[in-house]
Formats: sequence, structure tokens, C-alpha cells
Amino acid sequence: MTTRSSRTATRRGFTVQLLAGASLAVAGLCMTSPALAQAFPSKPITIVVPFSAGGTTDILARIVGQALSAELGQPVVVDNRAGAGGNIGAALAAKAPADGHTLFMGTVGTHAINASLYKKLPFDPIKDFAPLSRVANVPNVLVSHPSKPYKTVTELIAYAKAHPGQVNYASSGSGSSIHLSGELFEAMTKTGMVHIPYKGSAPAVNDLLANQVDIMFDNLPSAISHVRAGKLRAIAVTTSKRSEQLPQVPTIAESGVPGYEATSWFGLFAPAATPAPVVGKLNAAIVKVLGQAEVKKKIVEQGGDPHPEKPEQFAAFIQAESIKWGKVVRDSGASLD
Repeated sequence: MTTRSSRTATRRGFTVQLLAGASLAVAGLCMTSPALAQAFPSKPITIVVPFSAGGTTDILARIVGQALSAELGQPVVVDNRAGAGGNIGAALAAKAPADGHTLFMGTVGTHAINASLYKKLPFDPIKDFAPLSRVANVPNVLVSHPSKPYKTVTELIAYAKAHPGQVNYASSGSGSSIHLSGELFEAMTKTGMVHIPYKGSAPAVNDLLANQVDIMFDNLPSAISHVRAGKLRAIAVTTSKRSEQLPQVPTIAESGVPGYEATSWFGLFAPAATPAPVVGKLNAAIVKVLGQAEVKKKIVEQGGDPHPEKPEQFAAFIQAESIKWGKVVRDSGASLD
């Protein structure tokens, strides 16, 4: 049995390991010859996306990938490897050659949730990856098919309690932020809803559009076009503040569930043994393209908030997120093999 003290020790070890890794990368950058960075990239770059095409992770990877191609002078290809809450794609990227030519678009799920949710992972989110930069923070939005009888959070809660076990919510996969947003809502409202995982956001949204599932706490970028077209009803956003892209849509917290907050984030990683000069060149390129007006516009139009940062800043952020979502997983009782 895992004790509280052992869990605390694990978290402390996680923190030390994460920050030490980032420090070593920075130190290596100072000590290693710049020749590696000058020669990189020497061939096309692949961004592994651990979810299906059309979802938020994929959308952001393609926006940033196109800009990185122009910045680095090589084609950037997106490789979608969906399944197991992002674990299949993450394991593939972790084992790729550590030369900077294979990157990974990680998420709050792959790098801050899955380590607590899954009993065993085919990769280590800390040891196997070098953080490059966060790409964007993204609100989730609670959406339903327009034919559903509930239009507000209060109405949804009342309906779910009157029909126990009959309201289901789709997600992009077990352990994703979309899933945990639903788990958190279910726990705080005691509504007893049923989780239906998919291999990515896009197929889940397709079934929502077809009225095959009831609701979804989807990432805003993959749902916003359907909301604007009237094909989905936006009930509330999961962040503490309203989205600038959907200012008329209230937050879940202000809709009768005080204290509720869930934000998705996305960031780029390289395999852990990637040379520090290459990590430095990739970080500089990512930060530069995220500052470009056209790239920022595209991300904001999708409902995201661009967030470039240094590798060590990204590493510290991941550590804090892991603690937060680890508690949500434990409190929810969720566990996957």
C-alpha cells in the first residue's frame, strides 16, 4: 500500500528530477560546441501528435509546424499516432533518434495526468523527454447537441440527477484533459455521468454532432467552429474567466459550481538525449514563431493563448501541473491499466 509519506517523497523526487534535468540542459548548452546547432536541421522534421487529425493537438501542431518549416528551412511533417490517452504517440516519440528531427506535441494529459492515472506507462514523461517550450494554453468548453433539453449548467446538473447513469460525456481518450474536466465536474456536482473515451477529439466531436453522445468538455479550438455554426451548443467554459472568443458563454464556476477550473495546455518536446545546442536552437525557433503576428492570430482565433517560454520554465510548469492533476486523479478514484 502506498503511504502519504511515500507519495510526498515521490513528488519531491519528481520535482528534483525535473528541475535538475532542465538545469543540465541549460548547462550543456553553455559547454557544448555550437557546431551541432549550426548543422541542425539537416533533414525534414516530424512532429508526433498523439491524437487524431482535426483535434486541438493536431491543429496547434500544424499551425506551429508550418511556421517552423519556414524558420528552420526544412519541411515539418505532422504524424498522428492516436490511442491510449496519448501514450502510444508519446512512447513512439520517446524512442525516436535524439537528433532534434523528431518532436512531440505533448499535452497536460501526456505529461501531467497520465503518470497518476495509468498503473504503468510505456514511457517516462520526465526521463524520456526534453521540454522545449509550451505552445499554448487552451480553455475547454462544455458543449452539447442543440437538441438536448439542457441549455445551462444548472439545467444539466438537474437533468443528470433526475436521470442517473443516463447522461454520457465523450472525451479524446482516458486521461486526457477533456476526460479529467468531466471527472472533476462529475465529482463536484455528484451527477453520476458515464464517460465514453475515443481515440482523439475529432471522432468524439463527430459523434456529438451526430447526437450519438450527450455532452463533451472539448478543447475550444476543435469545438469553436461548430459552436459558431450553431451545430453545437456551448453551455460553459472550464476556465476561471470567460473566453475572449466566446464572451457570451459563462464559466462553469459562475454557473453554480464555484471553484471549478480546468485548463488544457500544449507544448513541444524532444527526446531526452537531444544535444543541448539543438534544444536551444529549437527553443529559439519556437519562441520566435509564437511571437509572429500571423501565428498568434491563428492560435487566438482557435481560442488558444500562445505561451512561449524557456525549457526550464516549461519544466517547472509541468511539475506544478503534475501535482495539481495528480490530486484530481486520486480524488476521482480514476485508474487505468
